[in-house]
Amino acid sequence: MFVDFLKSTFAEHRDAEAIVWRDRPYSYGWLLERIGFWSERVAAERIAPGTVVALEADFSPNAVALLLALIEARSILVPLTAAVGAKKPEFLDVAQVEWELSLDADDEVRLARREAAAAHPLYAELRRRGHPGLVLFSSGSTGKSKAAVHDLVGILEKFHARRHARRTIAFLMFDHIGGINTMLYTLSNAGCMVTVEDRSPDGVLRAVEKHRVELLPTSPTFLNLVLLGEAHRRHDLSSLQLVTYGTEPMPESTLRRFHELFPRIELLQTYGLSEVGILRSKSKSSDSLWVKVGGEGFETRVVDGILQIKSRSAMLGYLNAPSPFAEDGWFVTGDAVQQEGEYLRILGRQSEIINVGGQKVYPAEVESVLQGVPNVAGAVVYGEPNPITGSIVCARVSLHSDEDPKEAIRRVKQHCRERLQPFAVPVKVTVVEQVEHTERFKKRRPL
Repeated sequence: MFVDFLKSTFAEHRDAEAIVWRDRPYSYGWLLERIGFWSERVAAERIAPGTVVALEADFSPNAVALLLALIEARSILVPLTAAVGAKKPEFLDVAQVEWELSLDADDEVRLARREAAAAHPLYAELRRRGHPGLVLFSSGSTGKSKAAVHDLVGILEKFHARRHARRTIAFLMFDHIGGINTMLYTLSNAGCMVTVEDRSPDGVLRAVEKHRVELLPTSPTFLNLVLLGEAHRRHDLSSLQLVTYGTEPMPESTLRRFHELFPRIELLQTYGLSEVGILRSKSKSSDSLWVKVGGEGFETRVVDGILQIKSRSAMLGYLNAPSPFAEDGWFVTGDAVQQEGEYLRILGRQSEIINVGGQKVYPAEVESVLQGVPNVAGAVVYGEPNPITGSIVCARVSLHSDEDPKEAIRRVKQHCRERLQPFAVPVKVTVVEQVEHTERFKKRRPL
């Protein structure tokens, strides 16, 4: 019922490649039959509609088929990956998971029932509607992870309209709104989803070359790592037509350098949140950070410099936090933006803005300048408390080649003084071996 539109597409393209896993293609016909197999297994295990089911996996063939079968069975899905690590017990408890399903390295499924009663009012609402649900956890990098509950019918709705069929890398992860979006977009348009176990620059670009990938959804941090390690020189990227980037602000220096190296590849900034879904977007140009976001089912507005969104696919609420919606139903994103007509420039999370004596400093803008310093490979900018100005700007930089740290710091500060307002120049600069990033390829800023 809920995935009938997908199954119709699969039936029309039965012989086409749907998924490439470990360099082996799986057809839409195989996927269609496997959904049927898992639907029967779910029924045999008596996993009733409205049951909260955790599915720990990556984008393997059985994981995709099982996920779609669970949607059809009106389950409330909690996708997880190995990347959640030590937080897994917390996530299982917060989500009140009743069944735990996991896929091993050989794509074999293990099922286990948990002693839990999923009685949250948001679950009761999904059961009242008779709809499948989706629970997504935030990264929790600045505190406790929040569990957003979605009605999957709202998320699925935008994939009914056919768009471009592309061979696409499944780079964003199985438990991420962007990863779910990639999967649904690719399969609803009879494209091919190329999975990767190795998400390093060489691992991903090797898959692009081998499987003639056309679309790479990724992050600014990943693109910067590609450029730093020159992985693009070791692989044939001639099939690549479109690179989309999101999840964090893009340093302008990274965007321009990538565009200069690959002028024929379209670069598109995307925008989405676990709470509202992924908006349609249109960059002003491939080398521009200005983007138009919205599309059918979404409305946007800017209030006091902060982006707000109203969406038909917005979550019902959090399992473990108060409602973040304004009284009139708009979601306050916490993202600071500039606005020029229909276009926005995403400046960064409001929580990451550094307030220096009343002046706002956006880390991504300073990072863009730092990455233009000769011999600087990577940079992360953050604030530290200061009794006089409230905060000071601090930076950690990594270097391409060995250099006396004191000389590197002197050059970095001089470069910044020539290009930034005095309040935005980093007061403290530390040379590190490498700038840290999360397993999801987002910069890890010191707290």
